[in-house]
Amino acid sequence: MAWKKLNPTMVAGTGLLATALCFQIGAASAETPEAFNTLPPELKALYEGVEDTLQPGAYDGFKMPEKPWKWCHSESYQGNPWRVSTTNELKRLADIYKDKGWVESFEMSDSNGDVSRQISQIRSFIDKGCSIITSFAGSSTALNEAIKAAYDAGIPFVTGAGAVTSPYAINVDSNYVKFGQDLAQAIVDDLGDKGGSVLRIEGIAGSPLVAQQKAGADKAFDSADNVKVIRDVNGNWSANVTKTVVLQTLATSPQPIDAVWTSGSEARIVAEAFKQAGRPVPLITGSISGDALGYWNENQDEFRFAGGALMPTWTSQTLFRVGVRTLEGQEPKLNIIMVPVPEVKQDELGSWYQDCMTPASSSIFPVAPEDPLPPQLMNDYFKKPEAIAEFDYSATPDPCAGK
Repeated sequence: MAWKKLNPTMVAGTGLLATALCFQIGAASAETPEAFNTLPPELKALYEGVEDTLQPGAYDGFKMPEKPWKWCHSESYQGNPWRVSTTNELKRLADIYKDKGWVESFEMSDSNGDVSRQISQIRSFIDKGCSIITSFAGSSTALNEAIKAAYDAGIPFVTGAGAVTSPYAINVDSNYVKFGQDLAQAIVDDLGDKGGSVLRIEGIAGSPLVAQQKAGADKAFDSADNVKVIRDVNGNWSANVTKTVVLQTLATSPQPIDAVWTSGSEARIVAEAFKQAGRPVPLITGSISGDALGYWNENQDEFRFAGGALMPTWTSQTLFRVGVRTLEGQEPKLNIIMVPVPEVKQDELGSWYQDCMTPASSSIFPVAPEDPLPPQLMNDYFKKPEAIAEFDYSATPDPCAGK
C-alpha cells in the first residue's frame, strides 16, 4: 500500500489518502462546487474521483450564536473504549474553553444504537437552545430532518466518524471507503498468487462507516479471483461481540482462514480467539490500539498487522476545531472536510508502542506523532480562516500518563 504521511505542505496522492469518501450525497450537485477549485492540490487529491458529489458549505453568512456557547454532542453509541475516548477528548477540549469563559456548558447524549432515540435527543438539544450540535451519527440519512431543524433554529451541525447526506451538515470525515479498500488490498497483496480465504468482521450494522468501508473492501476483494471472503460477521466494534463471532466462525469453518479483515480496534481480540481455537494467527487488519501493541510486544514472532491509526484523539480534535471555526464565522467551503488517516506499518509497530501498553490495555490508544490536519492545511477549507485559540496538538495527553 502506497500510503504517505501528511505534513503541512504535502498530502499523499495514492493509497489510503488518495481518493475521497465515496458515499452517495442525497442532493449532490451535478457540478463540482466552485469552492473546490480554491483548494490546494494536496487537498484536492483527497477528493479525486468524487468531486461531483460535493456540495458547497451551507454556512455562508449564517448568524452564529454568541459566546459563551452551549456545546451539545449527540452520540450514537458509547459501547466501546474508542467511543468513550473520543467523548473524553471532546469534553477535555470543551473544558479548556469553559475555563476561558467561551463555552458555557458541555452536554452529551447517547442513543445506544437507537436511531429514533438519537433523532429525539437531537430535537431535545434544539429545544434547549444549544449553540452547536456535534454528532457521531448512527445513520447517514435518518438524521437529515433533525439536522435541517437544527439549521433552521440557527444551530450549526457538525459530524465526525461517519458522514451524513444532509446538505446542512458539515462532515469532518476520513476516507473510509479507501481505508476499507486498502486494508483489503493489503490482504490481497500478502496472499499473493496462492490466494486464500478471508473472514470479514464489520462494525455496527447500519452505521455509515460500515457501508463505506465494506464498499471499499469489495473493490479489492472482487478484483482478486483467488481471494474469497468466506464469512461476513458483525463484531459491533466491541471486544466481547467480536470474540464471540470469531470463535463461532472458527468452530463452524474448518477450512484455513488466511486473513481477517476488520477496520476497528479489535486486532488483539481476533488474534486471541484464533489462539484459543488452536488455529494459526493470520494477518489481521484494522486500526491500531494499545492492547494490540501490547499483544504484539509479547508475540512479535506471530502477530502480523496492516492498517492505520483512526485515533480517538485526533478524531475529536478535528471535530472540535471545525466546530469552533464554524461558530466563529469562518465559513467552511464544502460540506465535507477530509482528514487523512496516518498509516501504521508492521515494521513501525515499535515506534507506536509504549511501556504501559499490555494485552489488557483496551482503553489505551496511541497518539499519532503529528497532527493529521494541521492548522495550515485546515485553513484552506475555510473562506475566512484563522487558527483557533488554545489548541496545541503537542499538548495531546500522553495515553500512558498515570498508567
